[in-house]
Amino acid sequence: MGREQVHPDPAGEARNSPAPQGIVVGVDGSDHSQCALVWAAREAERRQRPLHIVTAYSVPIFAASGLDGGYATVDDSVIREGAEAILKQAMDKVAGYNIDVDASVENGDASGVLLDMSETAELLVFGTRGRGGFVGRLLGSVSSALPAHAKCPTVTIPLICADRLGETTDDRHVLAERAKSGHVPVENVVVVGVDGSDQARVAVLEAAAQAERFSAPLRLVCAVPQYNGSLAWVPAPMDRDALFADIKVQLDAGVAWLKSHFPRLTVETQLVDGSPVDILVDASRHVELVVVGTRGRGGFTGMLLGSTSDGILHHAKGPVMVVPDRDDPRLADRAAFGPLLGD
Repeated sequence: MGREQVHPDPAGEARNSPAPQGIVVGVDGSDHSQCALVWAAREAERRQRPLHIVTAYSVPIFAASGLDGGYATVDDSVIREGAEAILKQAMDKVAGYNIDVDASVENGDASGVLLDMSETAELLVFGTRGRGGFVGRLLGSVSSALPAHAKCPTVTIPLICADRLGETTDDRHVLAERAKSGHVPVENVVVVGVDGSDQARVAVLEAAAQAERFSAPLRLVCAVPQYNGSLAWVPAPMDRDALFADIKVQLDAGVAWLKSHFPRLTVETQLVDGSPVDILVDASRHVELVVVGTRGRGGFTGMLLGSTSDGILHHAKGPVMVVPDRDDPRLADRAAFGPLLGD
């Protein structure tokens, strides 16, 4: 059931082993990555797909400051042994799942390693932050790079999810959050943000497939933010009641289209007045998964990986899936079901 492959790649050369095909999860031994590991193992079991566990490291180089200036490197073998120990611990943790598991230690930049693996992987999973090594930088300096440039969907698991995943943590921020909000029951629902763009429709299709895996209803949420100074060019106040009525008609048409591809799926719609970021973050607190696209018309997906990426990915209270823009033949028949948002 579990097979371990630790790839020796100290020089950063191409791996001889096949590229990972199923679920890929990045670990570094931190509480954050433990949560990501558990979620990824459960997802691999839901999909009956293999799980590939990976950790990455870079050998630091130090410049000497004396007259005999030069460069010195840390012993690679010591770092690698530590990385292999983390993988062994991760393999032991998921040994009870009914899935095929393998693992690898990679030498290189953490985000670069995962981006390369996204070429063949079905899904990338990682924690929000870690010890400063592999996962530690994923939502630091490259918080937008990984979800925005990965070739497959990515799922971010915040540490606040430890409770719902049966994990423990002594992180003071998480403990303070729990003390403040108390126990929040998780509703078996998948939420997806929509804004009428093709990118959002691709996210909806992925969210629908995920809802079926969870045996959960899918909730399509469209947020209409209040107008601000950036819309000062609008010549006259717009009738928001009429706008909402128009959007509702288009949302209903979208549901009819989606049901034609997922006839057994229960689909709900929610049209709300407010900040897309606030609404998604709040939804993430009490649902199984929030799904968004990489970009769109300026609603949920349009802002996600721009100026508000930190607002959603760093403040979400539950797993967030980001779906990359891609062609999908099922988009071709959307117009046959009624008006499109933005038309």
